[in-house]
Amino acid sequence: QVQLVESGGGLVQAGGSLRLSCAASGIILSANTMNWYRQAPGKQRDLVALISSGGSTNYADSVMGRFLISRDNTKNTVYLQMINMKPEDTAVYYCNTNRYEGSRWREYWGQGTQVTVSS
Repeated sequence: QVQLVESGGGLVQAGGSLRLSCAASGIILSANTMNWYRQAPGKQRDLVALISSGGSTNYADSVMGRFLISRDNTKNTVYLQMINMKPEDTAVYYCNTNRYEGSRWREYWGQGTQVTVSS
């Protein structure tokens, strides 16, 4: 059974930093594209960053140059390092992956971790 568990959220002042972690079980992260999404109150869930199985990364324009996604294969964990944070980064952050099982793609989500940036 696949489980994704996020941690590392909290309250930070504008300009500060946080590092989120997504620990996985039941799946090998390095074999899958891993995504970080975020959802602010009243808004849709948006893709923030991804890292492919080959290690390529991609970022939303709003976080480019401030967020860094990385992966530790020995710990089967994906990270999202956030620096120079802004109040608009406030959201619940979710770890996600999709895996082809049998004849269909299946989505896996963590429970989310709250990030609040005060001005």
